[in-house]
Amino acid sequence: MAPIDPHSFTDSTHPLATHISLSLFFDFSSSTIHASALLTLPAPHSGPLSLDARGLTVHSVLDPQSSAPLPFSLSSPDPIKGCHLTVTLANHSSVLVLYTTAPNSSALQWLSPPQTFNKTLPFVYTQCQAIHARSVFPCQDTPAARVCYSARLNVPRQLSAVMSARHVDRRDPIAGEGSALACGDGAWCAEGRTVEEFVMEQPIPPYLFAFAVGELGFREVGPRTRVYSEAVPAVLELAAKEFASAEDMIRQGEALFGPYEWERFDLLVLPPSFPYGGMENPRMTFLTPTVLKGDSSGAQVVAHELAHSWTGNLITNKTNEHFWLNEGFTTYAERRIVEVVQGEDRAALNIGIGWRGLNKEMERFKDNMEFTKLKTNQEGVDPDDVYSEVPYEKGFQFLWRIERQVGRPAFDEFTKKYIATFKFKSIDTETFLEFLKANLPGIEKEIDLILWTEGTGIPPDAYEPVSSIYTKIILMANEFKLGRMPREDEVADWGGMEWELYLENLPKSIEASQILDLNARYSLSESKDYEVKVAFLLLAIGSKCKDHYAEVEKTLKAVGRKKYLVPLYTALVEGTGKEEEKILAKRVFAEARETYHPIAQGVVETILSKHI
Repeated sequence: MAPIDPHSFTDSTHPLATHISLSLFFDFSSSTIHASALLTLPAPHSGPLSLDARGLTVHSVLDPQSSAPLPFSLSSPDPIKGCHLTVTLANHSSVLVLYTTAPNSSALQWLSPPQTFNKTLPFVYTQCQAIHARSVFPCQDTPAARVCYSARLNVPRQLSAVMSARHVDRRDPIAGEGSALACGDGAWCAEGRTVEEFVMEQPIPPYLFAFAVGELGFREVGPRTRVYSEAVPAVLELAAKEFASAEDMIRQGEALFGPYEWERFDLLVLPPSFPYGGMENPRMTFLTPTVLKGDSSGAQVVAHELAHSWTGNLITNKTNEHFWLNEGFTTYAERRIVEVVQGEDRAALNIGIGWRGLNKEMERFKDNMEFTKLKTNQEGVDPDDVYSEVPYEKGFQFLWRIERQVGRPAFDEFTKKYIATFKFKSIDTETFLEFLKANLPGIEKEIDLILWTEGTGIPPDAYEPVSSIYTKIILMANEFKLGRMPREDEVADWGGMEWELYLENLPKSIEASQILDLNARYSLSESKDYEVKVAFLLLAIGSKCKDHYAEVEKTLKAVGRKKYLVPLYTALVEGTGKEEEKILAKRVFAEARETYHPIAQGVVETILSKHI
């Protein structure tokens, strides 16, 4: 076997599927999907074909032409990669797998009606990055294997579906469509069921496969953009207002990086359990409701996910070991878009918050500096466990360093050529560096490219941002150490980003009395901006200001975004003299666990098992 990815059983000597056709029957009563996956190969193949599967019950594997069974084996599960599904082919160019997903599928969160906004109908959604598509359908689950797909989703009629694909039709089930599935044709064609059809005609990595099924509504916010959410008018109106600048952002992206290749840029605001800020699924970006802040600052997350339309979705890292190619480029692109749409001060604050985050990650990984590199070794490592700001912020710093060296016009020209050259391809760090040296001759003499990509820590030529507002906030944070609290007139025009930067730069050893004074004046613990609220609560935990522990508990039970769960749970359990905090963390997780997505559940369990 010749693996091409440390997180996949995909074999480099086997052909890569070019198309997958899915039929999915959603059984909300059992939290399972009865399904078939038809994989098409580029040419007839004889011998084994390796696929990834996690938690799938494989009922049979068939030759789709004759319906004759094909030999297959399913290995015992690897704790990171799941199961190795091996199918034996004899001059076959396609293969049909009939299977059922597990109720605890690592990609899926099934929400019962009480867990939704309207509390009347269920909801289910996917999160396939980094290596969870294999828990929804058998596939070569590596970003090196780009694939087109079509899908039929059979759902209860009162629900609707969206996907990272073009919607083709909503229609009645047709007799015979479900006959091969475990649910049978009777269930497929039952009264009260409907079929939604989708097609993705551009090859995407499997982690960008996505759907959501629930009681959905939408608002038009631009010629290429609708915003969807659960059918709650207040949420839809807030989202439409927050993301009103979507079309401006798309145009700025096109000016910087070339044509937008995905036709639509729709947005779906998910329930609070969604584990990420956003997920750049093509045509349908998924977003956490915590970005709905009422001041348009949440649009920065949208700018990031939009930028992925070029860097990440068009050009993709070959494996997760080169994740910085997705996220460093996208963070750079996001800040360029923000700079034009929201101004240079906004972009500088964004960079400053990122700089602070990068320095915090150096502390987090001080005992495992491998994950402070851009190009990492992830053999035997679960990518969800080492997910961090390093590929985002160190990757951004590397590209910003190149821009400063060659000048913005030359770097813009390079970026456009890079995207045009590698679009719809998956590449690695070496490919990028060769292209960089070929198109910016002599760059390796000016910048230590190996130190930046393979070295640990923050290189000496990384750059803290310079702007008047950034410098003023850092100065005020330093004055807090001398006992000076900001005056109301100094912070009158501060938004969430200013407060976040200020709180992130306060000393961690603050007296509990100072925390109480700060909150009495500015009510930070009650902020509707979770970036501000969580930054404040981390200070409260650090100072053992127990007056705010109830708010910590409330926050951990209200949202499932890993960006907030990871630091809050870590602050509660890490270090000495934390017995009371550890008891609190353990109890809260036991009570909140079922409201978190499986990815978030796993990450919090890892934190607690390490410290309790």
